[in-house]
Amino acid sequence: MNESLKKEIGKAIAKEHYDITENGIVFPSLDVLAKGEYFDRVNGGEWSRTPNLVVTEGLAHILNTALGAKAKTANYYLALFSGATAPAANWTAANFTSVASEIVSMTEGYTNATRPVWTPTEATGNSIDNMTSAASVTIATASTLNVTGAAMLSNPTKGGTTGVLVSATKYATARTFQSGDIYEVGYRLSLTV
Repeated sequence: MNESLKKEIGKAIAKEHYDITENGIVFPSLDVLAKGEYFDRVNGGEWSRTPNLVVTEGLAHILNTALGAKAKTANYYLALFSGATAPAANWTAANFTSVASEIVSMTEGYTNATRPVWTPTEATGNSIDNMTSAASVTIATASTLNVTGAAMLSNPTKGGTTGVLVSATKYATARTFQSGDIYEVGYRLSLTV
């Protein structure tokens, strides 16, 4: 990506000259599309794919880190939630836990003490993902657990409100789990120019 395009994308974000669509964030005057998708499966079954919303905070973070002077975050983490609200562009790390009803319990949720790390392979084209090393959690529940969506954040703390929310998705139908189920989550982010 050339320097001129980087500057134009930064200006478009600052002036809020972009559209948030089902397909991702579009910069109409620049013919640029940023989109992501979550992949998930239970107990090694078939992968399901769900498009996501790269929120405004996440898009600004990606651009400032990749193209600006902001220091790169050491890791990103995947979070699960149980709320009924669809993600919105104004969701942030500060409000994610409350608006999405993040699942934070280790006894009625998943056994990891923290959000699982997203470990991507190096991008060689227009996308980056963790599909060769998907995040994995073990479900813990007395009866069943419903998960309505997933998100990517820069903070590993379950329920943490600092850092950056990159993206979030609400599944078309809730995932219902039994105790001991192994749930894997992958995330892919693509930029098309």
